[in-house]
Order: sequence, then C-alpha cells, then structure tokens
Amino acid sequence: MSHFTAVETKINDLICLRRALADLQIQFTEALAEEQVFVKGYQGQTTGAKMAIHISKSYDIGVKVDAKGNVQFVADWWGVETTRGWAEDEFIKKVTRRYSYHKVMQEVNKRGYTLESEEVKEDQTVQIRVRTWG
Repeated sequence: MSHFTAVETKINDLICLRRALADLQIQFTEALAEEQVFVKGYQGQTTGAKMAIHISKSYDIGVKVDAKGNVQFVADWWGVETTRGWAEDEFIKKVTRRYSYHKVMQEVNKRGYTLESEEVKEDQTVQIRVRTWG
C-alpha cells in the first residue's frame, strides 16, 4: 500500500518555486492565507498543504512550509512515478534546477546587475554572464 512521504528540500522561496513550476509547465493550486489545499494520493487519500502540484488526475505533490520557511514536498511517490513517469529524485532535480536559476536571477536583479548573456549547455547547466556599471 502506498502512502504520503515527505522530502526535505533547500527551497525556501515560494515565488521562485512558482516560477520554476511555470517554466516546467506544471500546474498547481496554492492555498489562500492560512487555509490549506488537498493533495491527492493512493485510493483517494488526501493530506493538507500550502500548495498542490498537479502531476496527474489521481496524484499530486504537496508543498508544506515549516515554521522556518523551509519547504517539504509531500507525495505518494509510487503514484507520481506510476502516473507521470517521474521518480522522486527526478522531480526534485528538475524543480531544484529551475528554482536555483530563478534564485540566481532574483539576486542578479536585486544587486543591480544586467544580464549580458545566457547559455544552456548540453548537460542542462545554465551559464549566465552579468555586468554592472560602476
């Protein structure tokens, strides 16, 4: 029998997480204020979360945020892999890669740098060049 399992992440910025999910064309629903959304699992089981990432008709990945602002992904990973074809580590890797890109770009903008160039390498790493006037 499958069940919900939580995975710790280094993600702590929901704005960058939303941008990463949009880049990956993954639909999600986010709870309002102090409410929760329901995350679907095996045989209709549900759990509450701040965000439900819609992986398939039957399975979601939940985003839970702890008191320190750290994000956990909660899902029935067997169901996610069976219905979407993404293993837990593959999902985490895809989302973390795009999340990291958005965190870097956010910091680049915050510090007043200008993006000069951006290149995606064969291994999917992204090389950016920035400059500043000063």
